[in-house]
This record gives sequence, structure tokens and C-alpha cells, in this order.
Amino acid sequence: MRFIVSTSTLLKHLQAVSGALSNSAVLPILENFLFEIKDSTLVISATDLQTSMTTSLAVESKEGGKVAVPSKILLDTLKTLPEQPVAFSVDDTTFAIEISAGDGKYRLSGENGEDFPKIPTVENASSVNLPAAVLAEAISKTIFAVSNDELRPAMTGVFCQLSPQNVTFVATDAHKLVRYRRNDAKAEEATSFILPRKALNLLKSSLPSEEVNVSIEYNSTSAFFKFANINLICRLIDERYPDYEAVIPQNNPNKLTLERALFLNCLKRVVIFANKTTHQVRLKISGAELHISSEDIDFANEAHERISCQFDGDDMEIGFNAKFLIEMLNNLSGEEITIEMSTPNRAGILFPSIKDENEDILMLVMPVMLNNHA
Repeated sequence: MRFIVSTSTLLKHLQAVSGALSNSAVLPILENFLFEIKDSTLVISATDLQTSMTTSLAVESKEGGKVAVPSKILLDTLKTLPEQPVAFSVDDTTFAIEISAGDGKYRLSGENGEDFPKIPTVENASSVNLPAAVLAEAISKTIFAVSNDELRPAMTGVFCQLSPQNVTFVATDAHKLVRYRRNDAKAEEATSFILPRKALNLLKSSLPSEEVNVSIEYNSTSAFFKFANINLICRLIDERYPDYEAVIPQNNPNKLTLERALFLNCLKRVVIFANKTTHQVRLKISGAELHISSEDIDFANEAHERISCQFDGDDMEIGFNAKFLIEMLNNLSGEEITIEMSTPNRAGILFPSIKDENEDILMLVMPVMLNNHA
């Protein structure tokens, strides 16, 4: 088996799928890329058995075949080579690979491509098409709230609800929750599934910036994403997602509206002086003034700032983890945001003050108990 390809083109395609490689390979062959040639097209695959990615590109080749190529040594080599044609020759018996580039020759040991795990296909699938920009936005707006707690596997992914009316993405770690809904994207039939974090991170980094549609096929066990010349297939998290709607408080008479960037920068300063474990900040709202404070009793550090706001409700005092608020404000758009609250021991709800007709985003943050020192 022999083929010729440009170094930069090959490197670009390898980097696009390299995120699917296994970090701690149970099977040594999972540390390889699978190269398959058919009709002058090279298909490159990478997998960790849970998530798989494939990409294809045209090469100069008169024959077909397959070989598993060590990923690290190949990537490291291509990164140091200038843009030029590079020839691969593979011994069909020993799977030894010789790479010729300019005046250089490099040899490495491959493995039998037949031993590489089969890349799964999605059978009996339903499908939905989403614009790449919508999917990328949905991932960005939710993935920061996904849980790291392996004891609650359902919360280690993003919950996707598809319906004929809209598409909803939800993430929570029990301290914060994000519900991101698109009214301009729809599915023919209602269904729901949980996408794992790794697959979402891979999608986020590889989705094209130009306007293309992403085809999503899914069944009860897997989801298959197809765009440009990349395919990503992942195993779904087979768990029941918590009833997130029940957690969102419905009656919130206290409404605080303020400038997002002003509030964000204020929190970034005040949290520097907060306890390094709790990151607690105190919000004291009276009239048109918000007083934000923090303290770290162990080191006698404290900070106080006042900003003007619009407030409709009874004067109140509530504590939040500033790190959570900062994450949320970074992921909300618009110049002004609204925080709805009821009592100091119930969750606060954040959303942009001016709603978008196509996009509905709601973020929920649990309060922290205030100490009595401030």
C-alpha cells in the first residue's frame, strides 16, 4: 500500500480527529490512527471505544488497504515538516511504514488494520439537522455546568430534548443549572438523550465556523454527527436525567436588573478577597443600590463595592458562589441581565433582560448560607 499526500493537509485532518484518541488506552491499538485507502480516498479513524471520529481526504494512490499508525510519533513528525508532498509506503505483511518527505526517510512500526476496533454505525436511527452555529452555541452555553461527579453519571453530560416545537439543552451539577432552548430548531418527533462531555468538547472544537448543517442521527444507544468531511459517533449516557423543571422556582417576586459587564467585573475583583474554598460573595440589595462584599476571616481580607441597579421587590441579602456567577455572566449575552429571587435560601435565576425570539436561556444558581461576620 502506497500513497502521496501533502503534509499540511494530512496534519490538519489528523488533528481534527485526534481528540477521540484514548488517553489511557486499555488496548494499545487505541493509541493508533486507522488509515484506510479506497478509490484514492484516505479515511482516518480514531476511537476510545466510547467516542469515535473519522475524516476523509483525497490522496494519490493506485491501491487500497488499511493499517494502524502510531498517533503520537506521526503527529510529532508532521508538525516539524515543512509543507511538501509526503509518501507513505506500507509493507502489507509486516505493517512497517516508511515515510519519505524531501530528503528525509522515516520508518515506524504499524499494526494490522484488521485488529482496529470497528467504528460503529447507527442503526434504526431518527435524525435531525441543526445549523453548526446553533449546535456550537448550545454546547458553549451549557458545557460549563456539566458535573464531574462520576457517582451521578446522568449529570456528566448535556441532556438534549428534541420536539416538534423546539430543541432544549440542559446541564447541571446540582449547584448550577443551565437550560438553553432554540425555537428556530425542531425535530419531527419528541425524544431525549444525554450526550457525554468528551463528545461535546470534540464537537465544539471541530464544528466549522461557516454556515453548514450538522446531521444528527440517534437511536437508543448512540448519536452520530456528520458535517463537512467529519463524522463523530458517541455512545449516549444510559441514565435517567433528573427532573430539572421541578428545580426551577416559579414564584420569584424580587427582580434585580443590572449591567452585565459592570456586575461581572465587580465580582472578579471582590472574589479575590473571598474565602478560597467557598468563593462566597454577599449581595445586599436596597432600593436602587447593590452592595457586593466578600471576606476571608482567616486572612483578614475583605472587599466592598456598590453599583447602581434596578430592583423591584423587598430589600434582601443573599449569598452566592462568585465563581458560579462569573461563569454564568461570561456565558450570557446582552448588555443587561436580570436576576430573579424569592428568599435567601432559594435559587436565583439569571437571564438576559432583553429576550431573543429564537433563543431562550435560563441559568439557575443555588445560594450559599451567609455567615454572620460581615
